[in-house]
Amino acid sequence: MSSATLTSFSTLASDFYGYEAGLSDREKAVLADLRAYLDAEVRPIVNGHWERAEFPHEIVKGLADLGIYGMPWEETRPFENSAVFRGWVALELARCDASVATFCGVQNGLAMGSISVGGSPEQRAEWLPRLATGELVGAFGLTEPLSGSDSAQGLRTVATRDGDDWVLNGSKRWIGNATFSDLTIIWAKSAEDGQVKGFIVPTSTPGYTATKIEGKQSLRIVQNADITLEDVRVPDSLRLQQANSFRDTAAVLRLTRAEVAWAAVGNMIGAYEAALAYAGERVQFGKPIARHQLVQDLLVKCIGNITASIGMVVRVSQMLDEGVQRDEHASLAKAFTTARMRETVAWAREVLGGNGIVLEYDVARYFADAEALYSYEGTREMNTLIVGRAITGQAAFV
Repeated sequence: MSSATLTSFSTLASDFYGYEAGLSDREKAVLADLRAYLDAEVRPIVNGHWERAEFPHEIVKGLADLGIYGMPWEETRPFENSAVFRGWVALELARCDASVATFCGVQNGLAMGSISVGGSPEQRAEWLPRLATGELVGAFGLTEPLSGSDSAQGLRTVATRDGDDWVLNGSKRWIGNATFSDLTIIWAKSAEDGQVKGFIVPTSTPGYTATKIEGKQSLRIVQNADITLEDVRVPDSLRLQQANSFRDTAAVLRLTRAEVAWAAVGNMIGAYEAALAYAGERVQFGKPIARHQLVQDLLVKCIGNITASIGMVVRVSQMLDEGVQRDEHASLAKAFTTARMRETVAWAREVLGGNGIVLEYDVARYFADAEALYSYEGTREMNTLIVGRAITGQAAFV
């Protein structure tokens, strides 16, 4: 339940056309609470955790108390809310830190979304509330060492039926939250019919191991892992009862892809705001560099990209609320905004000159994190092919 009042809410200056004004009063209040929490509890610690590649576990409960994990789902949402509002939540999280936004996206969108889309009513009732309160942390195991963009056809993890159980064998890679998750949604091909099925796998199950991926230079706070599954036995009661093909997996990704576009906007806003503040303070040739024409040119190009991208993601989320959003709509938003993000964080770094590569000034973190946002939840190339198929009627996939 939000305690914020409307007097505590103000539209971001970087929302140049004031799109936030379209939110309901309740949504504004919750967004104000989230912004205050991030400013007080998360922003002061993220650079240290990013540098050490550590996750701040203390924020899991704080975000849960704000209702962030359960917003979309009937069993857990604290109030009726729109997809546009949930997009603003993703933006606000990424404006603070893209890794924190990614953690929430995995918990709320991919893990809870898999159970919401693919689970039975009993599974939804059992697992969603526990994930929404932060009692449990979830992960989403689809990508494999040899299967990324071709997951629909190239999945190698196998699920074999053995009486009332399923035995899982295979491996997964780049699985966010997986070093400390309590459960991971594992997607595997059935040995019986070759169809992709989903399983709720408690990470304490014998044969399940997760090893942290070291040496990342993007989203360093996110704890990505390689997962090995060696004769992991789970009962049929942990098979997602409504997930019977890759179409059901794709339905989960359809729900989350647009929110990655929102996070890309938040990441570029974070870089832009840091650069704007720096430009007002940094003095060269006897005046703040904000008074230099070429610096203003960089900042205006940044706010132009941000404003165009906000317009796109607001509309694509409105389409979800209206029930008319299709795969190609979310794909265009993800491809376009992440490309604009890459430009924007580079321009923001340029404003800072050499200081743009130092964590102290924040822009370096936004700059590095942009590369992961650009790649995950469908590369620009894959999303381009989805849109290309829609506008030409011709499939150009390999």
